[in-house]
Amino acid sequence: MDNLTHSLVGWVLAETGLKRRTRKGLAACVLAANMPDIDVFFGWASWAPLAMHRGFTHGLVGGVLLMPPLLAGLLWLFDRWQASRGATFRSGLPMRFGWLLALCYLGALTHPLLDLQNTYAVQLLSPTSGRWFHTDGLFIVSPWLLAIMGLGLWLAWRWKSAKPAVAALAGVIGFIALNIGISAMAWDAPRQKDSTFNPDRIFASPEPLLFWRRDMIWRQAGRIFYGRYDPLHDPAGLVSAEHPITDNMADPLVRKAAVATPEVVKFLAWSQLPMARIERQGCSAVVTFGDARFTGPRLSRNFNVSARVPADCPAR
Repeated sequence: MDNLTHSLVGWVLAETGLKRRTRKGLAACVLAANMPDIDVFFGWASWAPLAMHRGFTHGLVGGVLLMPPLLAGLLWLFDRWQASRGATFRSGLPMRFGWLLALCYLGALTHPLLDLQNTYAVQLLSPTSGRWFHTDGLFIVSPWLLAIMGLGLWLAWRWKSAKPAVAALAGVIGFIALNIGISAMAWDAPRQKDSTFNPDRIFASPEPLLFWRRDMIWRQAGRIFYGRYDPLHDPAGLVSAEHPITDNMADPLVRKAAVATPEVVKFLAWSQLPMARIERQGCSAVVTFGDARFTGPRLSRNFNVSARVPADCPAR
């Protein structure tokens, strides 16, 4: 999810009354809710789980278990530094490190739980496993979530009460649960009309405003399928489906290109629905890899990487 959404979730948590548990309580909730995205600054790292976005820092070990104590320690040291300089704290709250640590853990936990909801997915078990998890419950920037939390925070400020924040948090959980249910129906919809439906990967991406609609993408037997699902139109089937295209991943040239450069290897470790386009140029070929979730049949958008490999020369 976007960092505004993560920040608002942390803020709403704090406004339920948790920020009153310790000094720096609000900062702990908001910063911890964003903390796992620190991996965007480590794309250069040689350790793949750290270099990969939504890898180690978003997993149960790195993001949820190890990082919160570091943040709590930094906030505590900052507070001690402020106190040593004679700072006064308008909240009048004492510093309770136990609560500070608890809030950092709680805020950090919200991050992978939110990122789990969209098709970009999360490596929850990193670094022990490279498996990606997703529920397809939200568009990556959900205006509905922003509206629910924004209203709750405004009412909490206006009424000087924690009840609107609690209601907003309940609304967020309910909205996500509803959308997970819709996506579960969408995953099963093609099977209702096609007994041969047996994908090895499937995604159901929600639309940003018409959240009940899903853009469907799945892979089966080396082919990529696209479709659309709308439970208001047909809860048991797809509204439309496009002709499948071959992903080309079994082609010998593609297999050779898949290990040709570190950039390609890194891209394929991240990609979950890889597909390839082959362009022969004399005695070599340029293989362009994309991910069907983001690039579509023509591999025409930004999520792609290419490698040149030798190929059989054309007969003369």
